[in-house]
Amino acid sequence: MTATAAAAGPAVGPRAAREVYRDWLVARMQTDPLAVCLDSDTGLFNGTDFGAAADRYLDVGIAEHTLMGVAAGLAADGFRPYVTTMAAFASARALEAVKLDIAYNALPVRIVATHGGMSAGHFGPTHHALEDLGTMRALPGMTVAVPADARSTRSLLDQTALLPGPLYLRLGRRPTPDLPPGADAPAELGTLQRLRPGRHVVLVAVGPLPLHTALGAADLLSVDGHDAGVLHAHTLKPFDAAGLLAATEDAVVVVTVEEHWATGGLGSAVAELLAEATAPSGPRRLLRVAVPDTFVSLAGDPEHLLEHYGITAQAIAGRVRETFPPAGQHPTDLTRGHHTMPTCPECAAPVTLSEDLRGSEIVDCSGCQAELEVLSVHPILLGLAPEVEEDWGE
Repeated sequence: MTATAAAAGPAVGPRAAREVYRDWLVARMQTDPLAVCLDSDTGLFNGTDFGAAADRYLDVGIAEHTLMGVAAGLAADGFRPYVTTMAAFASARALEAVKLDIAYNALPVRIVATHGGMSAGHFGPTHHALEDLGTMRALPGMTVAVPADARSTRSLLDQTALLPGPLYLRLGRRPTPDLPPGADAPAELGTLQRLRPGRHVVLVAVGPLPLHTALGAADLLSVDGHDAGVLHAHTLKPFDAAGLLAATEDAVVVVTVEEHWATGGLGSAVAELLAEATAPSGPRRLLRVAVPDTFVSLAGDPEHLLEHYGITAQAIAGRVRETFPPAGQHPTDLTRGHHTMPTCPECAAPVTLSEDLRGSEIVDCSGCQAELEVLSVHPILLGLAPEVEEDWGE
């Protein structure tokens, strides 16, 4: 039950989110008599001095299922337990207890899962957590949050301190860079945070490394002349549906970036919302950038593993360019309601369009006879239709 005191002064350089959490929790326990720290031999609290709250720290050892049961019992008795374990174990080994003991009873247990994604990549696939966000967001009443730096970690911890139901907070292992200045507003639980405005390409990212990757991709795309924006999806559940639809209203391409398998995570959440949207306008294409449907058999740091699976700024920018040509090859951009007639991107001749225009429709240019594809209805975006190769067999 001992460890060094929580850091009092500001740290120099980036800090690991799990260390920010440790210091925040120790301070919280001094003022909140209902806050309890439950550990699973993570080593995070080694040497920490809990002061007057030392009797509310309990290390149950490497017994994650038991850990969740103890947390549920304490929460049912009025306490607010903070459960600390690795994401791979919280979302798999202990899942039955999370589902039945905690989520089913809507208990205020805070599951703080460190080593999320592939941040424990050096341990191999047994310690990767690439299904945790999908698993946890499927549980009724579970709030799922993934801060991207020290500031958003503290902010989300503050905002969820009195949350009446369960919380899954995914953290990494090592220090990661702070987010650059320029966000519209601080991270607010349940609201997408716009880090960079952009109209035609919208990148939505969750987690520290994917978010910095998305920002890098937006920089590369801006050189081409693409109007690329970036959204920080720090809250996966409840997801900001209204914010997403507003931000992607004029988008030609929406890109999700995550350190997770492609199934169940951010890409799935965004696809579900866009598919169910009733608005006639919407993005032309959704690109989901994630770990493919395979176990990661390599060992290495998370940057190396992400690069191996194409989750890099360069790879993302390349995929967007394939879908939405760069400046100089841009489709015509004209919003419905303007008096100017859209023009052919090949010969610049005016193109007459019907009032019931639909996305993916093929229209002919009366000037050069080129086949044009309607990439977006609002705004109207025209591009050259792809050539279809016919397979005549052998």
